[in-house]
Amino acid sequence: MDDPLHAGTAMLGPALLRNHATDLAQRLAARGFVLDVAALESLEAERKAIQARTQELQNLRNTRSRAIGQAKAKGEDVAALMAEVAGFGDELKASEARLEQVLGQIEAIAQVIPNLPAEDVPVGADESANVECGRWGSPREFDFEVKDHVELGVRHGWLDADTAARLSGARFTVLRGQLARLHRALAQFMLDLHTGEHGYEETNVPLIVNADALVGTGQLPKFEQDLFSTELGEHRRYLIPTSEVPLTNIVREQIVEAERLPLRMAAHSMCFRSEAGSGGRDTRGMIRQHQFEKVELVSIVRAEDSDAEHQRMTRAAETVLEKLGLPYRKLLLCTGDMGFSARRTWDLEVWLPSQQTYREISSCSSCGDFQARRMQARWRNPATGKPELVHTLNGSGVAVGRALIAVMENWQNADGSITVPEVLRPYMGGAERIA
Repeated sequence: MDDPLHAGTAMLGPALLRNHATDLAQRLAARGFVLDVAALESLEAERKAIQARTQELQNLRNTRSRAIGQAKAKGEDVAALMAEVAGFGDELKASEARLEQVLGQIEAIAQVIPNLPAEDVPVGADESANVECGRWGSPREFDFEVKDHVELGVRHGWLDADTAARLSGARFTVLRGQLARLHRALAQFMLDLHTGEHGYEETNVPLIVNADALVGTGQLPKFEQDLFSTELGEHRRYLIPTSEVPLTNIVREQIVEAERLPLRMAAHSMCFRSEAGSGGRDTRGMIRQHQFEKVELVSIVRAEDSDAEHQRMTRAAETVLEKLGLPYRKLLLCTGDMGFSARRTWDLEVWLPSQQTYREISSCSSCGDFQARRMQARWRNPATGKPELVHTLNGSGVAVGRALIAVMENWQNADGSITVPEVLRPYMGGAERIA
């Protein structure tokens, strides 16, 4: 007998919630999530009772209605029977209203339950349990005192946090001159690489989306505090935390024909994150910003192609760093460090000489059918003719601001100038360095 907890992907469907709540709670505990099994079971018991009583009332009403017809045909008094039927109707309305409430409460619980981790994901509470899977490149040995990206960027006013603070507040940055051009060059290089060599279709998406889109990919309702929002009249919309949201939601409430899969999309976009829980970390420079840019990769695939696509996507992000000559390491994230919608995540961390450590620059996640279920995104299996849930994947290919930081620091020179990596020179008018 198939185990529903391990059937294909971590499948948080109604049957799993209804029939395997205790087993589900045990799996979720590895992610640090506490499922209120008692509350869920109580609501489920009430749902069953209401539905059973509703069916009983409907049968009684139908029986009595037939009896009324027969009594009328015989010329008998039907007042008592009609009063009884009216009573059934009132109770049915009350039952329907309560059933809607119960289903809403169950849905509210379901919406904040994270995805279940894949079998090969290491169990751990935080980043200390992540598993290193490999490294590329060797950190450069400098014969001078290295500067961080802020020190390198303040020359000529290229990196200006003070002006940004007057315009918008903390954790925004104004870029100027050759540094702004280098930032743009990185984004263009990544887009050209992914569309030209990796088979992704360039896609330009809205930066403002509705709540349904964020529910679909898992940011809402649980992480609303990390989002910037806007209101116009009665309409509340949200600035995207990453183009994963609009790209993935392109298939929301759609049935994708088999010949369109795999669907691979790449977008360069602004990203906006309030990150209320950042706790004051990385307040210096561009490491952690409210507004930043990414080249995002999203794939929509069949279930059987999901794992191979995850490896393929991660390799695409790795290629960016290798062509830029940036040393990095690859990590398999543990259960306690994965994002809400992920079933497996590989992080790429780039070497930053000023910090003498590796810092995250890309996360590539396989979500299985978790987002597809929330979005009702399906594909039509030609073998059966029936719709099936797609699998979704997303990854940074890569974060533009952090790539800029890494290029600045790893390619810096003793005089404060920055050597331009060879692959970026066509985008920089042939310049070999900026000074």
